[in-house]
Amino acid sequence: MRYMIIMEASQQHYDAMAGKETDVPTWKPQELEAMFGFMNELNEDLVSRGEWVDGQGLSDPAHARRVQRQGGEAVVTDGPYAETKEVLAGFWVVDVESIDRATEIAAYVTTCPGPGGSVDGMAVDIRPIQESPDCTEA
Repeated sequence: MRYMIIMEASQQHYDAMAGKETDVPTWKPQELEAMFGFMNELNEDLVSRGEWVDGQGLSDPAHARRVQRQGGEAVVTDGPYAETKEVLAGFWVVDVESIDRATEIAAYVTTCPGPGGSVDGMAVDIRPIQESPDCTEA
């Protein structure tokens, strides 16, 4: 079964990773290097187990764009969005035997190194990917 494992962050987290002063701890270069190394090792492990489908880290919300239908027109808004506290920061799509294995992977993701150690309070969501019906069958 396929699952999406989802990490969330805020613009403040992205700013802290860029070395800007925020209400969250600022990342040092070696902490960023450790985090990226952790992510690469996780990705390589998932590939070696045959569980990897896809995964990506996303750029910060300041580079986002939202397109929304309003009054019959497509209205475009550039990010970041003041009303949004947290946004999708990155994801993995895995093909694993069970939700338990997806949970094991997500629990491991929460041990990712961050400023001063692991990122305390990091939440990782797991969502089953709905299988689409085969539209070619008659």
